[in-house]
Amino acid sequence: MDRLDSIDDAAAAAAFRRLVVHLRHRSDAQNVDLMGLAGFCRNCLSDWVAEAGGFDKDDARQAIYGMPYAQWKAQHQGDATPEQLERMAESVKKNA
Repeated sequence: MDRLDSIDDAAAAAAFRRLVVHLRHRSDAQNVDLMGLAGFCRNCLSDWVAEAGGFDKDDARQAIYGMPYAQWKAQHQGDATPEQLERMAESVKKNA
């Protein structure tokens, strides 16, 4: 058995919420950089929430971002550099 399966739902939910709060606080960590390093970002996390909970995509994004996605983008997201996009593309290939 994978030890992950032994984490009860309350502990997993608390850890998930802490991750979301951390990502909200670290708006300097751009999604493209998260994708380039880890192969997932806030959008991925919101998509997983939508899939797991049957949420609308926009509602799930607002739950993760703490505000409408368009507002977060306007306040926090800069333009990605070619290097960031290349690193992201290489990282995403590892997800398959």
